Amino acid sequence: MRSPDGDAVSCSGLVRRFGERLVLDGLEMRVPAGERVLLTGPNGSGKTTLLRVIGTVLRPHGGEVRVWGRTLPSEAKRVRPDIGYVGHEPLIYPTLTVGENLGLYASLYGVDAGRIGEVLEQVGLAGRRADAAADLSRGMRQRLALARATLHRPALLLLDEPTAGLDEDGRARLAGLLASHDGSAVIATHEPDWFAEVAGSELRLTAGKAA
Repeated sequence: MRSPDGDAVSCSGLVRRFGERLVLDGLEMRVPAGERVLLTGPNGSGKTTLLRVIGTVLRPHGGEVRVWGRTLPSEAKRVRPDIGYVGHEPLIYPTLTVGENLGLYASLYGVDAGRIGEVLEQVGLAGRRADAAADLSRGMRQRLALARATLHRPALLLLDEPTAGLDEDGRARLAGLLASHDGSAVIATHEPDWFAEVAGSELRLTAGKAA
């Protein structure tokens, strides 16, 4: 999907509150198509909240948010198929097997089942396809979350601390996924140096604003 102005994401005056607490305070942000942006900043600066708003998980309380030219939240349903999101929770079903989890998401996105084996190979879970997701370690669940988020080849990846729980092999596979992704990405991280080779720019947040 392409937006009329060529931006994957644009935020103008974005406001989001939790009760009386202002988490995003008039934030301005722009992610051109094809750009990879790192979100950095201290804990509580609004990184996760920003990703959740862009990913249509949370509604903004003020300002304007557009993803691929479509306004959120009114057009959220139309942009969700173009987003791949990895948050702090892996969004997998523990009672299903690894393969069944991806099979469910493949059916939701209209993806050919043959793609499942491809992404499992990419994240190093090909040998765990028949295992229950509940039996996976934290790092393996993170790999499955990455497989889920990239299964439908989204035009926009939203990754919240994607290196969390990954060992060296897992990190190498994450680097490979990012290298092969030809769309846009917004990555929240406390390890900006690790992503230096795949990111085009950095946006540092402080108290809900671009620093």
